[in-house]
Amino acid sequence: MADSKHNAEAILTRAWQDRGPLACLLWPLSLLFGALAALRRALFALGIKQAERLPAPVIVVGNVFVGGTGKTPFSIWLIEALRAAGYTPGVVSRGYGGGAQETVEVTATSAAAQVGDEPLLIAQRTGVPLVVGRRRARAGRALLAAHPEVDVVISDDGLQHYALARDIEIVLSDARGAGNGWLLPAGPLREPASRRRDFSVANLPAGSAAPAGVHAMRLEADEAVQLAPPSARRPLAAMGEGGQRIAALAGIGNPGRFFATLRGAGLAFAEHPLADHYDFADNPFTGLAADVILITEKDAVKCRAIEAIRNDPRIWVVPVTARIDGALAEQIVEKLRERPTA
Repeated sequence: MADSKHNAEAILTRAWQDRGPLACLLWPLSLLFGALAALRRALFALGIKQAERLPAPVIVVGNVFVGGTGKTPFSIWLIEALRAAGYTPGVVSRGYGGGAQETVEVTATSAAAQVGDEPLLIAQRTGVPLVVGRRRARAGRALLAAHPEVDVVISDDGLQHYALARDIEIVLSDARGAGNGWLLPAGPLREPASRRRDFSVANLPAGSAAPAGVHAMRLEADEAVQLAPPSARRPLAAMGEGGQRIAALAGIGNPGRFFATLRGAGLAFAEHPLADHYDFADNPFTGLAADVILITEKDAVKCRAIEAIRNDPRIWVVPVTARIDGALAEQIVEKLRERPTA
């Protein structure tokens, strides 16, 4: 079933890159999708539906392109940038892939099956106060009640969640741009690529230039960390020494980006893309002909919860760090300081 879902996603992803037969067949449905999305936005803009404003400023990080564009590493970068500027950030998230029905605070020891893999990764990397919930405004209230020291709230992947008022919107994209430019299901866009935003960030490979007015983000990986205790570390470029057979698995929104990072480190490997938020209930490592297996941090938070996987000495995790020009952090802080106090 997971393979069928992944195959369907792969077919749509290919169709979304141009305006071919499948995209054209789905185009009428995209008009309906766009009309409903526009109506929803208008209801909030006109005040017919009310957006809740939290007592702390809210920064929304999201994308209009469906799937992964690098929101999690960007959110980690943003948390550290705000801390460096003297703020105490907190995070709210939908907790996609988790089973929590109500608001739940996320700690480094939470279960990904309950709170979602991306929030758990953020909590483990940063130690930031973080609450997940289906309703982000309610999650924000719970966050501020439990952590009154928080003075700015980051809404992770909440761009289309208009029920939460926001002070700053940051829209991420990657090298796929806007695909064929059409809305779902004929294209990859949740909203028109031209929608308003305060800042645009493009997750680009090394050597690529960002368009005018867009801040470039590069994801860098220097080392690999063994999943099995005691978690040895090795330079990423050294993983292929000795003629070892390498396999790379990625259950993220854009596995190709992870594979490109590994190729950039000079590694040769067998690619095994998995469905986004793959839960590893079916062990994909069993019988895999490889001496070394490289996985993402997002996948690692789930793999560590499964004994048969976490003790496999072949599995190594590749952490990535977002690098963004310092001007973006300065501009975000400047806009935060423009917000009137309550």
